[in-house]
Amino acid sequence: MKSGREHRVPLAPAAFAILIDAKKFSTGNFIFPGRSGKRPVTGQPVRNLVPPGATVHGFRSSFRDWCGEETVFPRELAEGALAHVTGDETERSYRRLDALERRRELMTAWEKFLVTPVDN
Repeated sequence: MKSGREHRVPLAPAAFAILIDAKKFSTGNFIFPGRSGKRPVTGQPVRNLVPPGATVHGFRSSFRDWCGEETVFPRELAEGALAHVTGDETERSYRRLDALERRRELMTAWEKFLVTPVDN
């Protein structure tokens, strides 16, 4: 993370299944190794996976818009899922946990939204 803070990510079931499948083909310590295999893949190779005309930030923005417009999850939970810091210094000093299980519920709802067919 750019901030240097730990950010645990609760994976929705489908995302976890993808990682389990990918692990079968990985070598070394990383599921997605970089060219040398000694570090994880980052930078341009990751950006190459994004469809033309889209950005990684756009995916993050879409998630945040969905949280605010389509769910009743609290703003702080959505911001926490994006590793954003919320609240003033005093509030943050009292918030020591990361709401991992509540964020897992949020990510499972996001997964359901993404995989549910749209009625025309």
